[in-house]
Amino acid sequence: MAKKEQVAGSGEQLRDIKPLVEIADSSIYFYWGIIIFGVIILLVAIYFLIQKIKSFKSINRAKSYLDTLKSINWSNPKEASYRATHYGRLLASDERRVELYRQLLPMLERHKYKKEVDKLDDETLRHFELFIKVCDESI
Repeated sequence: MAKKEQVAGSGEQLRDIKPLVEIADSSIYFYWGIIIFGVIILLVAIYFLIQKIKSFKSINRAKSYLDTLKSINWSNPKEASYRATHYGRLLASDERRVELYRQLLPMLERHKYKKEVDKLDDETLRHFELFIKVCDESI
């Protein structure tokens, strides 16, 4: 044992201990990258939330379609039939409105594809008014 103590105390380096090795540490970059990514995701979510809130305040499309249907001038039955068909299809979203629209559609199509069309009959106008009434109640 005395020999080992002499070797250690004599100033010679031990051969089994290696010098410190520097390890590249990039964890700080990952940390800040995750933080920045999270902030970007949060900002995008806030932007879409604000857009959603703004859309609630904007004009309801269904109401504007209904107003367009109410303002149809039946003096030109061909153009009126096209408009009623288009906006009626946009408003037919629930089962009851779809059924009324399906009943109204053949009556309107009689006036759409001809060069010369005759005036709308009372039955078609009554169905159209019923459709508008049902749409008005549900909106």
